[in-house]
Amino acid sequence: MSEIVIENVSKTFTTKDGTVEALRHVNISIDSGDIFGIIGMSGAGKSTLVRCINFLETPSEGRVLIDGKALGDFTPAQLRRQRENIGMIFQHFNLLMQKNVIDNICFPLYIQGKKKAQAYERARELLEVVGLSDKEKAYPAQLSGGQKQRVAIARALASNPKILLCDEATSALDPQTTSSILELLKQINEKYAITIVIITHQMSVVREICSHVAILKEGEVREQGLVADIFNNPKSEVARELILTDSGSDVDIESKGPQDEILSGEKIRIVFSENSAFEPVIANLILTFHEPVNILRADTKNVGGVAKGEMILQFMKGSRQTEAMKEYLIERGLAVGEVQ
Repeated sequence: MSEIVIENVSKTFTTKDGTVEALRHVNISIDSGDIFGIIGMSGAGKSTLVRCINFLETPSEGRVLIDGKALGDFTPAQLRRQRENIGMIFQHFNLLMQKNVIDNICFPLYIQGKKKAQAYERARELLEVVGLSDKEKAYPAQLSGGQKQRVAIARALASNPKILLCDEATSALDPQTTSSILELLKQINEKYAITIVIITHQMSVVREICSHVAILKEGEVREQGLVADIFNNPKSEVARELILTDSGSDVDIESKGPQDEILSGEKIRIVFSENSAFEPVIANLILTFHEPVNILRADTKNVGGVAKGEMILQFMKGSRQTEAMKEYLIERGLAVGEVQ
């Protein structure tokens, strides 16, 4: 069952310079217990979309349904209660600097009217979950970025939400800290069956943690589906761009070798499956067609816990065998895609 349904949602802002269409007819369904990624570059509309999910922004058109109930039908009091089921963490943590760690986590519980002893008990449980039991008396200024985000996650979990929205939650963190925060989110998802929505501009975050993804550009969903399927065969130009600019490349995409002029033909991206990885496919391709092939990039990436090998290849300029060579690779179980 889809826990979150975004149905034909558009959002228009009026500014002194005119109207801005931040979202255009967005349709997304997110299943209960899923880790769902919403990715796009700056200005794609993803932060506006996440604010529409909890009705911090009211859509200009369309509906947002949580468990089949449209948020637009709720009274203000009902909407406040609904938001207790939706936790949120942010890029810059949004902690109360004058409060210590345990009181930061207790803050939403105090708003709900919980007694201090009850709130402290819940906060200490969550500090153990996020690995900061020894930091309850520390203040945010005494913590690293990763520790601050762990406190923010604990605070977001305090009221036992069913949904956790993460708006660029790892963008301010270094790669190693990002990995540890993503691992924590995976553990929380498995332990509590919380539906997690990850808003990011980093494909590396999506492929590390998400099972499904929607790719936004200029307020529109250009592609959505399983992360593994889109990684293997991206169909939209923006998806291909995000994948090709994904961090972690072992070799620069631009060839600098002496054969550049000869090998300046079509570029393709190939992704190795589990079976094709056991065969020397590129060597056999060259032996079969008697033409050189340039490897512009080769690396391995983690896609949902599965290692995926990928390469960017370039064929000879003017080759008449390019289509046959691509077919040869497809027949051997490789995903073959275009490179612009």
